Amino acid sequence: MHVAYKQLIGGEWCDASNGRTKTVVDPATEEVVREIPYGSVADCRAAIDAAQRAFSCWAGRTPYERGAILKGTADLIRAQADRLARTTVLESGKPLAQARGEWLVSADLFEWFAEEGKRAYGRVIPSRVGTRRLTALKQPIGVVGIITAWNFPAYNIARAAAAALAAGCTIVVRPSEYTPLTAMEMLSLLVESGLPGGVANLVAGEADPIGQEMLRHPACAKIHLTGSLPVGKRLMDGASKTMTRLSLELGGNAPVLVFPDVDLEQFTAGAIAAKFRNGGQVCIAPQRFLVAHRIADEFVDRAAAVVGALRVGSGLDPETQVGPLINARQRDRVEGLVESARSAGATVRVGGARPADRPRGYFYEPTVVADVQPSMPVYEEEIFGPVMPVASFEDMDEAVALANGTRYGLAAYVWTNDLRTAIRASERLEFGMIGVNEWSPQAVEAPFVGWKESGLGREAGAEGLEEYMETKLVAFGGL
Repeated sequence: MHVAYKQLIGGEWCDASNGRTKTVVDPATEEVVREIPYGSVADCRAAIDAAQRAFSCWAGRTPYERGAILKGTADLIRAQADRLARTTVLESGKPLAQARGEWLVSADLFEWFAEEGKRAYGRVIPSRVGTRRLTALKQPIGVVGIITAWNFPAYNIARAAAAALAAGCTIVVRPSEYTPLTAMEMLSLLVESGLPGGVANLVAGEADPIGQEMLRHPACAKIHLTGSLPVGKRLMDGASKTMTRLSLELGGNAPVLVFPDVDLEQFTAGAIAAKFRNGGQVCIAPQRFLVAHRIADEFVDRAAAVVGALRVGSGLDPETQVGPLINARQRDRVEGLVESARSAGATVRVGGARPADRPRGYFYEPTVVADVQPSMPVYEEEIFGPVMPVASFEDMDEAVALANGTRYGLAAYVWTNDLRTAIRASERLEFGMIGVNEWSPQAVEAPFVGWKESGLGREAGAEGLEEYMETKLVAFGGL
């Protein structure tokens, strides 16, 4: 299949109106993968105009017709998963098996919302007045702007786009400048599946100007962002002036509460797989390991032994377990967090440096940091890298207080074999998703939820469809 790797506006693959281009770099080699168009506010405006023109026709199609196109997209993804995964590896650096898995989950999202769109039920409300009839209807909100991050360049787009398209909305996608090729592949498959021109558009360019244009444009009814807290707050500031609706997924700082009755060997293996998935560049990645004091040293010993043996390298190498970070700035930031912890008295048990045998690429050694204190940045900030900080607690009250002591509230994890402990801890944790003896507290069919400064709105599940629909009351009188 030939993919244009250009912007998509009104059904046409096109260059940037300003003639600018941007280089996509392989983070494992620092070599150029491809040049892409790098558009401007004018391109975004044209894309929103195209989406507005296409909206009434797309919204007027039945959910069965829309669902057939989304299901067709899911089928195309599954048939081409190997090729698609390779594209994602080249620009994101993640291991090939993880990239392939991401594309397959994206297919599941398109299929789920293809079906869920048929269940956008309204309701008839019994009236207290006999001559009146009350009906509540669900209708698509309109044009939706989708701004996504680089860490899951297929999944992040599919989660929002599938729901919005199933609801009857039209979309304008702004992918990360680090991983635009994956987005271009995805929209190519939507077009191949029969999506009409203008229903899905793609504009590459600087995030802030494009986001501000989405806020200003009167036809853009909603913006979905997967990104950083500062960007989310800037969109909220702008939305206060335009009343643009927002869905914000802004990251997390997930605590892991490890109680002393766990099987440490089994727990450690799962913890490392979850922590170092995508090099730790995962919003719900287990980050702060809060381990019962009497088993903390044993856990650190076990973790250090396993982490020290993880294979670091290019995601295209089937032996690779941990790939590079996305860019030099992120690698330098992770490096700084570890060094600040070390200088403040924490113990780097393994890792803590750039791999000596990887002079090119944005690599950082998988790292375990013990004796971490809550005042350290490596504990307080979202690391987004291959670093496992370990602190300890004496009892549940201290564990829960430590876990909740963050502005983030996305995911948290509880590991115990005691039912009472599991229930009490999960009920007291101030996070939108809790994994109890489970490293994947999310699913296509279940809501993805962020509390506190981790965001607004719900993605996936039935709640994900609701995010892209308005409720309309129709009242008939004089009957």
